[in-house]
Amino acid sequence: MTKTTIRIAAVLGAATIAAPALAQDLTFWSWRQEDRAQYEEFIAAFEEENPDITVTFESFEATNYNTILSTALAGGTGPDLMMVRAYGGLENVASAGYLMPLDEEKIPALAEFPDSALAAETMRSDETLYAVPFASQTMLVIYNQQIFDDLGIEEPETWEELLEISQTIEEAGMMPFANGTATAWQNETIVSALTSSIMGSGFYEDLDAGEADFTDERFIDALTHLEEISAYFPDGFIGLDYASAQQLFSSGMAAMFAGGSFEIATFRNLNPDLELGVFAAPGTSTDDEKLVGLFYDGGYAANASTDHPEAALKFLNYVASQEFGQAFADSLSNISPIPGVEFSDPLLQEVSELNQASIPYMMLVDFRYGEPSGSVLLQQEVQKLLAGETTPEAAGETITEGLSTWYEPFQD
Repeated sequence: MTKTTIRIAAVLGAATIAAPALAQDLTFWSWRQEDRAQYEEFIAAFEEENPDITVTFESFEATNYNTILSTALAGGTGPDLMMVRAYGGLENVASAGYLMPLDEEKIPALAEFPDSALAAETMRSDETLYAVPFASQTMLVIYNQQIFDDLGIEEPETWEELLEISQTIEEAGMMPFANGTATAWQNETIVSALTSSIMGSGFYEDLDAGEADFTDERFIDALTHLEEISAYFPDGFIGLDYASAQQLFSSGMAAMFAGGSFEIATFRNLNPDLELGVFAAPGTSTDDEKLVGLFYDGGYAANASTDHPEAALKFLNYVASQEFGQAFADSLSNISPIPGVEFSDPLLQEVSELNQASIPYMMLVDFRYGEPSGSVLLQQEVQKLLAGETTPEAAGETITEGLSTWYEPFQD
């Protein structure tokens, strides 16, 4: 071997040893297993602009994600970047000091985000933001446009019209609604999707101000109407789980599905031939404001102990950008909260317009900060109500009493 060859080999060897020190390898965890392909595309676009940073995406089963994430962070083996829940789900992780605090200095684009989106990723005790919000979700009614057209049905303007079109669908030999109640969280969804207009924005405002609780006649009226419309759920719906309900709708056996805007992408994947429509379930009269339920679904956060804080912040600035928000909306059929995002999909545009008249998905937004949570209480009571085992009045009392163990306004 010549001296020149030895020198080249030495230089190459030194470069090989030095390269890992220059590289910034980030890990990114999520519960969105079904979105892996899209996130890998997002990451590829980021890496192209930042060739010194690599991001490895890893997804976990959604139900156990919070436990997996908290355990890893507590043990010092957590990811550099992660998707986190919103509201009470965020506080479980942020309160332990695992997340990097964020502000407009670190991520300037946050200055343009809606206050309600930022509030979803802000811990109440220290009023600190810990994640970049990634999506809003809307509780509404999704329907099969072809079935509506074939039966000459139009979107209902009143509750009575909703009952009438449900009867028309049933008489045509189809299921009006695909929903079941065997999957607990779906019981919360149907309340928001079907009765937000019945409750009205005034009820939520009074509830938020501590001037009403769930024994209020407006909430009782909402549960009474839910009980009424459940006559148009499938036979045996008490034992019908979420996946089976999705199949009933996507196969064309049922005309409507009371759920979230996140179902749009799922239904299109299950049946690309479906032509979908959406509407806000109406109130009792045409004078009632038609409302949807709204919440923010989670955010992107950085590990407070990451070895690469600057690289992590670069990624968080990327997911806060309009460029990312547009790609997110286009590829995942979701509503991005990033200002300036346009919806080329007419259905998403309609959802965005419906969001202008909304009330919060209240049990998630306001009542998942203690035990028993409002979600658990509502889900249990709706299951019992629609099985004929309780009344709207008794359900309201049980929910209020359960929350009063930790929610101070109800203790008075």
